[in-house]
Amino acid sequence: MQERRQMILQKLDEQGSVRVADLSREFGCSEVTVRSDIKSMDAEGLLKRTHGGAIKLGGVPKRKYSAESIYRYTDRKRRIAKGAYEFLEDRDTIILDDASSTFYLAEYIKQHSEKRIAVVTNSILVGNELAGVGHVELYMVGGYVGGHLAATMGDSAAQNIEQFHVDKAFIGVHGINFDVGITSIATPQMQIKQAIFKAAKKVYVLADSSKFGGGYLSVICPIRDVHKIITDNEVSKENIKKAQEAEVPLVVI
Repeated sequence: MQERRQMILQKLDEQGSVRVADLSREFGCSEVTVRSDIKSMDAEGLLKRTHGGAIKLGGVPKRKYSAESIYRYTDRKRRIAKGAYEFLEDRDTIILDDASSTFYLAEYIKQHSEKRIAVVTNSILVGNELAGVGHVELYMVGGYVGGHLAATMGDSAAQNIEQFHVDKAFIGVHGINFDVGITSIATPQMQIKQAIFKAAKKVYVLADSSKFGGGYLSVICPIRDVHKIITDNEVSKENIKKAQEAEVPLVVI
């Protein structure tokens, strides 16, 4: 029991919050047992109990990064990251781009050592999370650093990415438009994502339900080039139908 409670506190330090259902699956015990642990720890002043889980004492932990988009739709992105992790195999080679959704996949990979993964990334934030992690072999893409989420970009970064040959890539996008394809907000991001498509055997798009529809500045590629789109369960029935009609594998988490 004491070991289980220490693990709960460790997860709160890493994530800021935990869910009873997730802990129950991970620990191999009943949700009743986990709730009992959380209730007792709340009474002892070790955490704050919430509906369905707990948060670190004092509320949401201090933000580690300044980029606002990382902290938007956090619960959705964490669910998507967990779902994306299921498509990883031990010793996979992957690319993670500089999106907030892929940041949470990097965070999930960091927290789960059961799979050894080689990660290529142009994201400074992803690199910061995965540097020195024992079960991760990390490769940083060189180039000019810019953008809202601090990443390498430009011709040299794109050329560097194209030199890699990986099993899978996981990318975020500005939007998903079933008429034109997956879209980007600006040319530098589009250039990197197009290079990723050349380097990866399969590309998974991680997109929360707010990403469907809307306007766009540039198109990365047609929908048919995507292996799977992983989204959350708030995606509309209309967009699910559009995905079916376009024969796009849509994974709803």
